[in-house]
Amino acid sequence: MKALLPLFSRPSHYLGTEINSVHKDLKTVRAHVALAFPDLYEVAMSYLGQKILYDIVNATDHFCAERVFAPTEDVAEVLRTHDTLLATLESDTPLKDLDGVLFSITHELCYTNVLYMLDLGGIPLRAAQRVDGHPLVIAGGGCTFNAEPLAAFVDVMVLGDGEEVLPEMLELIALGKDEGWSRSELISRLAGIPGVYVPSFFEDDGSGAMRPLDGARPQVEKRIVTDMNKVSFPTRQIVPFGKPVHDRFSVEIARGCTRGCRFCQAGMIYRPVREREVDVLGSIIDRGLAETGSEELSFLSLSTGDFSALEALFLSSYSHCRQEQVSISLPSLRVGSVSEDLMRLMGKIRHTGMTLAPEAGTQRLRNVINKGVTEDELLDHTEKAFRLGWQQVKLYFMMGLPTETREDLHGILDLCLKVAASAGKNVRRLQVTAAVSPFVPKPHTPFQWERQISMAEIEERLAYLRNIFRPYKKLKLKWHHSHMTWLEGVFARGDRHLAPALESAYAKGALFTSWSDHLHLEPWLEAFAETGIDAESYLRERDPEQPLPWDHLTSGVSRKFLLTERRRALEEAGTPDCRYEACRSCGVCTLDGRESELVRQAAGHDIVPVINRTTRDQEDAGQVEEPEEQPAGQPAASTDDLHNKAQRFRLWYSKTGPAMYLSQLELQRIFERAFRRARLPLAFSSGFHPAPLLSFARALPVGVGSVCEWMDFFVREHIGVRDLPALLEAELPQGMRVVKVDELPCQGRAPISNHERFSLGFKRAEDSLRFSGRIPAFLEAAEWKVFKRTKKGEPGEVDVRPMVMSITEDEKGFIIDFDWQALYVSPIFVLQAVDPDFTMLQGRLIKTAQFF
Repeated sequence: MKALLPLFSRPSHYLGTEINSVHKDLKTVRAHVALAFPDLYEVAMSYLGQKILYDIVNATDHFCAERVFAPTEDVAEVLRTHDTLLATLESDTPLKDLDGVLFSITHELCYTNVLYMLDLGGIPLRAAQRVDGHPLVIAGGGCTFNAEPLAAFVDVMVLGDGEEVLPEMLELIALGKDEGWSRSELISRLAGIPGVYVPSFFEDDGSGAMRPLDGARPQVEKRIVTDMNKVSFPTRQIVPFGKPVHDRFSVEIARGCTRGCRFCQAGMIYRPVREREVDVLGSIIDRGLAETGSEELSFLSLSTGDFSALEALFLSSYSHCRQEQVSISLPSLRVGSVSEDLMRLMGKIRHTGMTLAPEAGTQRLRNVINKGVTEDELLDHTEKAFRLGWQQVKLYFMMGLPTETREDLHGILDLCLKVAASAGKNVRRLQVTAAVSPFVPKPHTPFQWERQISMAEIEERLAYLRNIFRPYKKLKLKWHHSHMTWLEGVFARGDRHLAPALESAYAKGALFTSWSDHLHLEPWLEAFAETGIDAESYLRERDPEQPLPWDHLTSGVSRKFLLTERRRALEEAGTPDCRYEACRSCGVCTLDGRESELVRQAAGHDIVPVINRTTRDQEDAGQVEEPEEQPAGQPAASTDDLHNKAQRFRLWYSKTGPAMYLSQLELQRIFERAFRRARLPLAFSSGFHPAPLLSFARALPVGVGSVCEWMDFFVREHIGVRDLPALLEAELPQGMRVVKVDELPCQGRAPISNHERFSLGFKRAEDSLRFSGRIPAFLEAAEWKVFKRTKKGEPGEVDVRPMVMSITEDEKGFIIDFDWQALYVSPIFVLQAVDPDFTMLQGRLIKTAQFF
């Protein structure tokens, strides 16, 4: 696959050579698997679950986990055209040659992408078609608590936490290889591991329920890590080349949430709450920032503001982050869960935006869903945020919730107007955004029996919201596409009868359905019609007395608890958070001698909440003070010198091998994080978002190498130049090497060369001869105009003849001198003007010299 990199869009996404990626000698590996994410690189590299599993698997010498993501459709076409299989990033191993392909299934709209990746990897789509020698196809993630529509295509699923169950599975896979087990025997052995679900061991009994076959256990329980402090967390997270959707060092401070929002599947299936200790988190954060060079730290959990020791955790990281311009992000904040003192300190680092989720526009509806947020609390929160410097607030709402009325819809506008008013008159760039998503009833929640509104109803309610929001310039409305919501609803509560439709939709080109620009409903409607599926029937209200397709899969939350919460929703009654209030007997915990629904797990472990404190530390009396001193070995928290330009350096480097496929934008990120990992005291720009003072030479085209590139950077404190090359060399990815480091005057503009020399070598003699034959006519011409669009996309012509000073042949190929004084274009463009048959698959172009 890597041989085709010159033909790929964004080829760096397929290199697998990022800092902190793991490369093993496969001859020493007993179990070799791919961690597969069925979406693009930029989404996949944001997913923390894969980072955790990558670290845990590769910590064992004889296991190897590599990555594979869904390629863009143009890259897939290149693979098919050249009869090449989808392969892992790190070792370029085709998927069909692995022991297992482990998919993270995080949402229902990725199901056709799973088939897409299996197809490109040379693996039969259906589990029943696979034989000995084919890799196991394994799925994990939140959707496996009802992935019945995908069951026909997956050999094994994992319910719940993967940190402990995955190494157990790999040990069995390795043992099975050593002892020559058949595929069926291996799958049977895997089914004996708690948390492992084998779909082929169950069948539909005709009533809507799943029946176990041949003595299989009637219930599959989720796997749970009872204490997060006892499992490792990845600090050497891979530093992506491309910019991921969430570009930060994320640390999971807690798992599970007992806030009890009745629409929230994650809040039910990941119980109980298990917090990491503050000291453990402090060590993770220090190592993680040092080993990744990230400029943003994110405290991640389902409800970050409910973390019992959030104040202590924030203060332990604050000084170092402020000094190094590392912002601290607190996603998943509940209204009122962060004190004004903490908000004030957050604002002193960087404002990363304020996002809150009232979910409903009226208090009545918030009571129905058990949101536990009042209007007064929300307005108090936003007033403080605006006063402390925030200028934009994003509010998440749902529409189509059970019992929703037109008054509840209008309440969304009313609440946004009140939030805007809470800003007062001093916020110049005020923007309040309402992001509205239609409600989808999810399995294992109190609302799993409720009806989902139709596409027509969604569009009607969205039209109403658009109309009432239109007069208000400072309010912005965003919404989730009705087609996307409709499909999500069908598959969220779907069953195995959907498998043929899923396969048909994939064959019709339904891919990347969660991306609005790829969402096309027609292939799905055709697939449902051809396979006899009444898709609307999956959106209907369910009878609580009737079985559900996921009843054989248990998260530990009992049916009794879910029905009780459903009743309380209709009564508009709240249920307090059991993290700080009384236990509500949901069925998961063994607290105070209770019997857990997770019988196999509870047999060897106590399943109880693990928290730092019995009350939130922010509720203690007293004002939070900004730390005056940083622990020994770390710089003080002063930011007075951040903009000081003490020295300027020019770093000369080479960029060959896989590094040739890194773009200029990617290089900027690579160098900034390399400097951070090297602990250089970078100088920053002033302004709202300070950035390191870096400047670069003319951008080199992707796919072209160089042994003489340069970039400049400033530091705010004097450092020695002698040790810089070795220090920085260790922080650059494969193919990049430090040539030298020069110190330059701090003032003045950096000179840019207009004369550059390149070497061009061909892999095949016939390509070299063809190119050589076309040189004389070009060099003899007075001008050589070729078609080229302007920056605005308009058609035009450019004369490339003045850009070429000379072309000479030597034993290795050709030496080409370019002159960019009049105009710069890509040297590849010039070479294709000389020889229209030239492509970067034929040879290698390397810059060898610059003349100033």
